[in-house]
Amino acid sequence: MRSMLRRGRWDTRRIARLDRAMVRAVSRLPQGRHDAILKNLSDAATKGKLWFAVAGVLGAVPGRPRNAAVHGLLALGVASAVTNLGFKTLLPRTRPLPEHLPAFRFVNPQPTSSSMPSGHSASAVAFTLGVALVHPRLGAALAPVAAGVAYSRVHTGAHWPSDVLLGSTIGAGAALLTRKWWPSRPPVPDTERSPAEAPAIDNGEGLSIAVNALGGSYSPDTETQLQNIFPKAYIHLIAEGEDIAAEVLAAADRPGTKALGVWGGDGTVGAAADVAVEHSLPLLVLPGGTLNHFARDVDARSLEGALEAAKTGAAAWTDLGHVTAGRGIDGKDEITELTMLNTASIGVYPNLVRRRERLQPALGKPLAGLVAGLRTFGAATPTTLMINGVHHKLWILYLGRGRYYPRDLAPLSRPVLDDGVLDIRMVTADEPFARLRLLWAVITGTVAASRVTHLSEAAEISIEAVGEPLVLAVDGEPLPGVRTAKFTVRRRALRVYSPLP
Repeated sequence: MRSMLRRGRWDTRRIARLDRAMVRAVSRLPQGRHDAILKNLSDAATKGKLWFAVAGVLGAVPGRPRNAAVHGLLALGVASAVTNLGFKTLLPRTRPLPEHLPAFRFVNPQPTSSSMPSGHSASAVAFTLGVALVHPRLGAALAPVAAGVAYSRVHTGAHWPSDVLLGSTIGAGAALLTRKWWPSRPPVPDTERSPAEAPAIDNGEGLSIAVNALGGSYSPDTETQLQNIFPKAYIHLIAEGEDIAAEVLAAADRPGTKALGVWGGDGTVGAAADVAVEHSLPLLVLPGGTLNHFARDVDARSLEGALEAAKTGAAAWTDLGHVTAGRGIDGKDEITELTMLNTASIGVYPNLVRRRERLQPALGKPLAGLVAGLRTFGAATPTTLMINGVHHKLWILYLGRGRYYPRDLAPLSRPVLDDGVLDIRMVTADEPFARLRLLWAVITGTVAASRVTHLSEAAEISIEAVGEPLVLAVDGEPLPGVRTAKFTVRRRALRVYSPLP
């Protein structure tokens, strides 16, 4: 034991001698402009100001630069906490004295905290390596700056070289610890379409278009615009107060109709899809509503894309979701059947999406998702229900008609329309400390890998309310009073005009 203690003291003394020798070498460097540059660089990095500024610039660029900035800040936060709350308390050490360096180079006043380890170095390495793990080129560009900050702490007499070495090691460890936080999303598969036969509609002959006058982009000129594009098409206007399904059916029943067109949002398109399947007609989706998710997925997000497909007869098969909901309305049981074009959800998912979309213009997708997730789940109350006969407490049950990407709580695209599956995503409250697990996963961007998140696929799924009836949202439309619901997939039920890849 005594030999070990003597060896430890000898090692400490040797490190101290090396520190002093290196500081003496620095003190002999000639005076020059580099002294002011290094002092200003050291000051800029105090309390992470430099790295927060860099993160602000990177955060203004969507995609990998913004993700890299978030990852860098997470690593910096961990390194700063470990350094200032842990090591500086456990390893008290006196900083270099004024006599160790020339007066023009020595920082004044000296920091009052322990010299061991260097917090500046820990933050610099943590942020830079955190950025590099997401965006290597940006990390390489920041590396000289981080090295300059670390060296400046020795050059100005704020730290001994071994302080800088330990701080840099802590920073690297913090970045590696967080390398799985906010992971890079895997690439979205290429768009695939299964071609379907449909008549080419050049001048609109044989095309009946149901136009929802309450659509988000409808104007008095819409009908005239469509008539100019398709001069021989039949335009059927759906006015306020009219039954959308009945009016779409009336348009499809017009003699000579070879294809059904629909102008409106997802709700109107859903009604038109039912009619198109019933009449074996191809569907032309013209995006004219507030929500045009289905139009986006069939590459008809713009009027030009839809028209190009119609005039060339380019069409594809798409699956449709079918929902059978048992409801208790005014004490009476009622069966409601719906077509699901895109998604259905139970729980707080609609609130999460609304918050994210409201914050996204100002914060961007990743940060808006983080803030929306924290706000939503911080105050959420789990819903209790049976899923395929298994009891669950959950915050979110999300069902996508087809595989959506990315594989987290912010699905954005559906590259394949006829894969025959329901994309099932559950965020449960069954596990111990479920809320803390979930909030941690939201903060670190690891929701998809968290134990409270369950991703699966199936051709059908059934749910049953436990206690109070549920509110089921289908394609954004709330359906209250639901006691039971069954979801199935109708394989290749609809032909839809879509530009083929």
